[in-house]
Amino acid sequence: MNAKQRGRVIRTGALAICAALALASCDSIGGRANQITYEGIPFKGKSKAIKGDRMSFVASAKPASRSIEGAIQAATYEGVKYCIARLGSSDITWQIGPDTPREQLVVQDDTLTFRGTCAE
Repeated sequence: MNAKQRGRVIRTGALAICAALALASCDSIGGRANQITYEGIPFKGKSKAIKGDRMSFVASAKPASRSIEGAIQAATYEGVKYCIARLGSSDITWQIGPDTPREQLVVQDDTLTFRGTCAE
């Protein structure tokens, strides 16, 4: 193998390593995509459509036991993010949401759950 071929092999190997590292970092970054921090506490949130009605959704956040206010912020954020992605608007009609009295909030398995409908 001449010097030119050896250089090509080294470059190809280096590119393969860089690609593998880039993919690995995407995974670790993606793991935090649904995470927000409130008063230094990380909260993981998610939202999903209610079956048969893409305008209505359920948004949740955990761990609610660390800070109910933080979980409320995270679940609200997930609801807003859902409606912006579906409708391009952050207007939400909440059935259970950030204005619901604290004693009426749904917390199960350390997860706070909101329910809302994207408003046009």
